[in-house]
Amino acid sequence: MKYSDIVRLVETDPVVQTLLELPIALRIGYRGLDGSPRVIPVVYLWDGAAFVFASPATAYKVRSIAAHPEAAFSLDVGPGPTAAEARVKISSALGLPVVDYAPIAVTGHGTASIEIGSGIPQVHLDMARRMIGDDKKLNDWANGHVERDNDWAVISLTPTHLSVCDFVSRFPPTADLAAGAEPA
Repeated sequence: MKYSDIVRLVETDPVVQTLLELPIALRIGYRGLDGSPRVIPVVYLWDGAAFVFASPATAYKVRSIAAHPEAAFSLDVGPGPTAAEARVKISSALGLPVVDYAPIAVTGHGTASIEIGSGIPQVHLDMARRMIGDDKKLNDWANGHVERDNDWAVISLTPTHLSVCDFVSRFPPTADLAAGAEPA
């Protein structure tokens, strides 16, 4: 999948767009410094080119991602009431029946880059605002971080592969496609 196709999919697909609007974490899979796999939820934004998140520069994940920049990701909602509104919106956009039993997911992998700066980056405040919502709570949260953390890392995960699964009309790729083989 070409990068331009990935960006177009992220920018136009109703499943992806709906998940991007929800205040849900992006799960990042990466390789730890000891070689073992790790998964963490992160508050993120899509900036039109990459999934972007921030962390104190001293965090283990920052050192690990710097050493091993290949990472996987998942943006998803499971069945049940939390995702009910998203399911209705997606089903309406795709002309599909609404089902409440299947997960909806955007999964993929890519390469991360890291920029270190002083103070909480604005992009992190923007991400937190989307998740927290309330400005007073956001200010309290930000003030707590300012006192503890000086240097921050902004991590951009540029996707090199992306799959969209609504488990009604689109399913995870078959093993041969996932391994990189061309469809017949």
